[in-house]
Formats: sequence, structure tokens, C-alpha cells
Amino acid sequence: MDGKTILPRSEVPEEFTWDLSDVFASDDKWNEELEALRAYPERMAAFAGTLGESAKTLLAWFTLSDEINVRVTKLVEYASCRSDQDVGNSFYQGMRSKAFSMAVALSSAGAFEASEIMNISDEALTRFYAEEPKLETYRRNIDKLRRRKAHILSPECEKLLAAAGEISESPSRTFSMFHNADIRYPDVTDGKGETHQLTDGTLVPLMMSADRTLRENAFKSYYKRAGEFRNTYASTLDAQFKQLKFFADARRYNSTLEASLDVTEVPVEVYTNLIDAVHANLDKMYRYVALRKKIMGVDALHMYDVYTPIVADADVEISFDEAKKTALEALSVLGKDYTDVLEEGFTHRWLDVYENTGKRGGAYCTGSGWPHPYVLLNHKDNLDSMFTLVHEMGHAMHTWHSCKYQPVNTAEYVIFVAEVASTCNEILLMRHLLGKTTDRKQRAYLINHFLDQFKGTVYRQTMFAEFELQMGKMVESGEALTADALNEKYLALNKLYFGPDMVSDPQIALEWSRIPHFYFPGGLRYEAMSLGDKLMMKAFSAMLRRKKNKTPDEQAMAEAIANRILREGESAVKDYKKFLSGGCSKDPVSLLRDMGVDMRTSTPVNDALSLFGELIDELSSLLD
Repeated sequence: MDGKTILPRSEVPEEFTWDLSDVFASDDKWNEELEALRAYPERMAAFAGTLGESAKTLLAWFTLSDEINVRVTKLVEYASCRSDQDVGNSFYQGMRSKAFSMAVALSSAGAFEASEIMNISDEALTRFYAEEPKLETYRRNIDKLRRRKAHILSPECEKLLAAAGEISESPSRTFSMFHNADIRYPDVTDGKGETHQLTDGTLVPLMMSADRTLRENAFKSYYKRAGEFRNTYASTLDAQFKQLKFFADARRYNSTLEASLDVTEVPVEVYTNLIDAVHANLDKMYRYVALRKKIMGVDALHMYDVYTPIVADADVEISFDEAKKTALEALSVLGKDYTDVLEEGFTHRWLDVYENTGKRGGAYCTGSGWPHPYVLLNHKDNLDSMFTLVHEMGHAMHTWHSCKYQPVNTAEYVIFVAEVASTCNEILLMRHLLGKTTDRKQRAYLINHFLDQFKGTVYRQTMFAEFELQMGKMVESGEALTADALNEKYLALNKLYFGPDMVSDPQIALEWSRIPHFYFPGGLRYEAMSLGDKLMMKAFSAMLRRKKNKTPDEQAMAEAIANRILREGESAVKDYKKFLSGGCSKDPVSLLRDMGVDMRTSTPVNDALSLFGELIDELSSLLD
């Protein structure tokens, strides 16, 4: 296969599909596990009212929690992956629904945990740690939970919120089914009159084409079709933000943003200050847009011109085998133990490689180290897909290390650092490729790719963050998220972020409709620290990973880490692997500080933005 032909799932060669038998040998084995888990709500309920009685009881509860954590992760992982292979397959959609229902049942059964642990006195906890040294394993999570005492409710209310978990997932499920399974797009033609298949997965590759007619046709056809269903998209998004508001209000937070960030121990100011910092550096983005317009030689630069490489004739076809080989070479700086695991993932079918009919779009890493992560791709034989490969394998390696070296309860790293390892891999790949070429045109092509990625991370993701902030405020003030209101706000932000040299085509006002992470579960509901909420987070962990795009903060962190690895070598690699293995054993700021990156200061973000400006100058010089 080469990624150009979109086959039915049944016709995709096995070697390009993930091997889910590592999780469950068959669908029948999965069903057996589902039935076995039905006994656990009763076992969990037996602990209600007892967690503060003794150290022995508390340890027994945490031990049971760990067992359930692993088993629920595998149950949901298998069903979700099967479902995403072909979202139109009703059998696997049903399996996925059963998995979520089981997660909700377990979540409800354990909903008493948070309030009971809150009610244990400090003196009693100190005694418990002394009597049962194994409880030290759980000290970090206990402390994080007790820190949020103001937001933990009574056992009865916690149980009610847990039971509502499955309902709150409805907006994301509706979006996924409609966007990936039901909506169809017309074929589009290029400048020669040749026909190309347009899907959500092929939109960006088509807009990377050197054929401007094809780019324009793909762009306009896609958003014309999206516009026909704009009210459906808006209604789904409105429901998503209303459920986020419901859970934030229920837990006595001032906003959905505060609810989302609090559990990760990240102040709201980090989020808002980042938006302010990017606003202060929009001049660099405007310089890049002006350079793109100049090099492309167009009278007007349109939104369908932002993906195509400036140095188009330097683009090369990169097969999946070549991409894997280059990834191993580029990441060899992280040591043989790192690349050995990477190669194991390549050879033992951790990846689902090519697009097939009905397959979920995009790319993600899901699962855990039990037994290993899985990666979904929609690979095309180009440079962008090679970067996507190393990006998603960065997630996989982060997950693998955390699950291997952390106990179950601290293996799940928080979302604030979720993109650091993946972005670090991208930077190491870019530096590797730049180090291999002396050709000015090829170097310009690579720098342009890096700038496009940086632009998509720092500027575009900040624009998304600001749009999400606006949507949250609208819902919190009682406004409905109508299609017209969303279009107006999104178009205004697009004009602000791209500047005067970009034509913000009216169709781009609908781009919000296709951004998956706007619809997927987030916020406090899927990050809370009671067992019930941890189980719900496990149930939705696949979507959390799929939802997450790297943020400007994470780009800055990754830049600093990659630079240190290349500058210092072994000592930096050793610290980096401690970070990869850290899970949530420390707060994210401390984990990064151990790696030499202090996110309490503005230095990492400012350094990253300065690099963006320097590379614009170098690209301009190379192309002159």
C-alpha cells in the first residue's frame, strides 16, 4: 500500500493494521472480561463507609482500585480501537457503548472514595502511613485529592455525577459518528481535470498540493458541505460546553477553564498569559505570512494556500518503510534502549497505518503500557506523515516508560505535559534532517516545514485556545453557541492571527466545525481524582489523547529539552528518560524543572518565539 488508495477495512493488508490480540485474543475474550467486571461494583460498594477505619482497609481499597484501573483501561481500549477502525461498524460501536456503560457503573460504585478520604484526619493519615508503608505509593494521589477539598461533594452527589458521565460523552460521540461515518464529500478536480477523492482525512493532503486549482476546489467543496450541516455541528458543540459548565458548576468552580486546569495543578493565569504573550508576538506570524505570499508570487494569499510547501519542487515521496528507518536514525540520540522499544512497536504491529473506508480521521496514541500503547495513523507517503509518525511514537514512548516505571496510580501523566515527548521527537527529526543536507532548496523546504508546524502549534493552537475560552464564556453567560455566532467569532480570530496579508476566506469561518478536540470530553469531569472519576478518565483516555493538540507551552518545553539533549548528550538523555518515566509522580512543573525547563518563567516561550523569528530570516535568505 502507498496511502493513495482508500480500501475497505477487510482488504487492508494485515501488516499495516494494529494487532489488538495483545489486549484480548478475540471479541469473545473481551465479552468474558466484560462479564467478569460485572461483579466489581458490588465489591467496591462493600468498602463504602470504611476507608477511614484502618490503614489495612485503605490499602486494600487502593489495591482493588489499581486492578480495576488496568482492567477498565484494556476493556475500553480494545472496544475504542475496534470502533475507530470503521466507525460505521455497528457491532463495534455497540461494544464501545458497553465498555463505557461498564466504566460508568464502576465509577458510580466508587464515587464515595473522594469524600471519605477527605474526612480522614491528618493525624490518622500519618498513623496509616506508619502502619502500612505500602500506602506511601498512594501519598501523591491522596495529597492531590485533599488539595481539592472545596470541589469534592458528598458521596451521594459524587455518585450522581459519576452516573451522569455516560450522558456527558454524548456530544463527542455524536460528532464522531456524524463527522467520520455519515458525512460524505464530493470528489474534486485539479487543474488538469483529474478527479480526487475528498474526505476529512484527505483534505489537508489535497491542500498541500502544488496544484492551486485542486487546493481551492478541495477547500471550497469541503466547507460548502460542512456549511450544509452547520447547525448540527453548532448544536453538538453547544451541548458539549453546556455539559462542561454543568460539571464545573456542580463542583463549585468559577469557570469551565478553572475546572479543567485545577486538577493538573496549572493556574488559570498560565493559560491567559500565554494568549497575551502570543498576541504580543503576532508580528512574527505576519512576517511569515508576508514571506509566504511573496515566495508563492500570488496577488492574494488565501487560506487554501497555507498548507502547500513554499519550496514545492523539493517535496519528495517517503514510503512508510523509509519513514520508520529515518525515525530510528533521528531518535538514536536517545539511546539504543529507546530505539529498541521503538522498533518493537514497528515490528509487533502497535500501529494502524493507512486510511480505510470509515476509519476515524487524524492520528493518535491510545492505551497504556498494559501491555503497550497503540497508534492510529492515516499515513500518506510524504514528509508531513513522517513527522506524524515520530510525533505519535513520542506519545507511545512516554506512555510505555511511565507505565513500566511507575505504579498504576501514578502512571497516567497529566495533559499539561502530554505533548512534550511527541514534540521533542519532531524537533529531533527536524534537526537530523537539516544536518543531513547541504542543498539550499532542500534546507529551505525543511525549515518551511518546521515553520509551518510551529505556526500550527504556537499560533493556531493559541487561536483555538482563545476560541475555546470565548465559547466557555458565552455558555457561562447564558448565550447559545449558534452557527452564526461561532462563525463570527472564529472569522474574527482568524483575521487577527493571520494578519493583513492573508485573505480570510468566508469559508474559514466554519473551520471550528471540523476541529475534533472542541467536541471531545475535557475539563474537570475527566480529570477528577476520586476512583470513580479516575475510571471515567480511563474510559475516556483514548479521546483525551485524541483530543489533545500540542500547545504553545508544550512546544516551548520540547524546544528547550531537545536543545539540551543535542547540546549535552548523555546527561540530558538520562534526565529526559526520568521525565518520560515520571508519570504523575510529581506535579508537571516539577517534572519539567528536573529536566532543566522552568515553566514558572516566560523564558521557554520567549525563546521559542525568538527561534521562529530567526528561522523566518534564514528561510528568507535561502530563498532570495
